[in-house]
Parts: sequence; structure tokens; C-alpha cells
Amino acid sequence: MIGLGRMGANMAQRLMRGGHTIVGYDPAEGARALLEKAGAATAASLPQLVAKLKMPRVLWLMVPAGEITDGTVNALLPLLSAGDTIIDGGNSNYRDTQRRAAAAAQHKIQYVDSGTSGGIWGLAEGYSLMIGGDAAVVERLRSIFEALAPAKDRGWGRVGPVGSGHYTKMVHNGIEYGLMQAYAEGLSILQHKSEFNLDLHQIAEIWRYGSVVRSWLLDLTADALEKNPTLKGIAPYVADSGEGRWTVADAIELGVSAPVITLSLLERLRSRDKDSFSDKLLAAMRNQFGGHEIKKE
Repeated sequence: MIGLGRMGANMAQRLMRGGHTIVGYDPAEGARALLEKAGAATAASLPQLVAKLKMPRVLWLMVPAGEITDGTVNALLPLLSAGDTIIDGGNSNYRDTQRRAAAAAQHKIQYVDSGTSGGIWGLAEGYSLMIGGDAAVVERLRSIFEALAPAKDRGWGRVGPVGSGHYTKMVHNGIEYGLMQAYAEGLSILQHKSEFNLDLHQIAEIWRYGSVVRSWLLDLTADALEKNPTLKGIAPYVADSGEGRWTVADAIELGVSAPVITLSLLERLRSRDKDSFSDKLLAAMRNQFGGHEIKKE
């Protein structure tokens, strides 16, 4: 296991529960210490990690997409041997995954991509795994995926060749954007209806049972509203890690209409503009053509 952030460490613990021997590496000493506390061995460097693993080796990466993944894969390839396998469990762009798999193949190293959903709750609930790679290689690794999934026969599967796992996870995250935006907008409408003095946590709890809009996201929303009903201290700034952008770009490339996902992404971008030039210009235009009052800062 490479990359022992909270999610990576939780995955390592779940694998150990499934009877797998884990050696973990993270450049942060504190992250390694946490894994050691959970009962796993660690390594202080990638060469040391590779040396501690029995052949054929299986290395699971849980690192941020982009340069960090590239750097880690490039550092690993000279250390590994033919027949070893790299599994990228992060949110890499599927085109990058295909490129890395081609580079690994030149070293006769197998490359598997696992779109991984479950976040910090995966240790208890299991992870949803969307896997891309050679069918025989995925089958050989079955016990790993079964240990991580919610059940041996549920919540995981090979969806296609290398790159397809990350592609499926990309679209999964695009859908997630739309679901989150719909919940946020609906509850905001309720919050603004001051006439009824609605209890949003109570309503979310009602919706969780029997409603057609019930979901795990709604469960988490209800939990957040119970802990902080007014959302005090939370800035109205919504980050994105890239998958929504990639989903929208691919929808455009494929000629597929995806307005909900696209608008949910744009709303995230809008949340970061604290000094919106476009909104100021709209106010100025209204003043120009209609003499409408401009609100001063």
C-alpha cells in the first residue's frame, strides 16, 4: 500500500482483516506510525517497500492524480520485476492510466486501475470498486477486491480493459456532483421559506426512510445537519478534484447531453468567486438600459 492518508490506511486495515499481509509506505512518518499502530509493517522508502514484498508483488497506490501518480509509477518501474502488478486506486484520468499501463507493459509489469468509492467510511462499510485491467490478472487478484468490497459478491467488479475502471469512477463522481447539487438546492429552498420555520434535520431524517430520494448522501446530509443545523463556520466554497470536469469534457466529446452534471460543476466554480466581475457587470447593464438601482459594496 503506497499512500497512507486516512483512506489508504483504512483500506490497509480492511485488507488485513481479510487475511492479507500489508507493508505500507508514505513519505510522512506520522502516516506510517498510524499504520504500524494498526498492526501492519511499514517501509521508509519505495526501494525498502519493494524489498519487503514477496514476489510476485502487488502494489496498491492511493495517491493524488497527476504528477504524484506519475512520479510514483516512474520510481517503481525500475524496482519491480516481470509479473509484478501495480494497482492505481486513486482518481487518475483514464487517459493517464492507459499511458502508464503501456509504460508498465514494456517492463512486463501488469497494470490495473480501480476506481474506488467509499471515502472515510470504507473501513466499516466496504469500498465500491470499479476495476479495469486484463481479465486474468483481475481474477488472480480477486481475494484483494473481495476483502475491500462490502461483500465478496457485491460492490465490485471488472468493468473492462485498463482505463475503464477510472473512466467509470469519473462518471460516478460526475453523477455525485449532480446528486449533491440537487440536495443542496432543495434544502436551501426549504431554509429560505422562513414562514414555516422548517427543521432541515428533521426533514432530512423523514426523507431517509421510504422516500424516493433516500440515499447514502442523504444519510450523510442528515448527519451534518444534526451536528451543525445552521452550518456555522463553513465557508460557501466548494472544491472539485477534477472528475466532474473530465466527465463534462468527455460528454461534450461524445456529443452526450449532460446538463445537470455540467451545471453542478459550474455551481462549484461559482462558489469560489467572492468578487464576481460578471455579477457586477450584470448590475451595471441593468442600470444602463433600465436605470435600475445598483447596490453599493
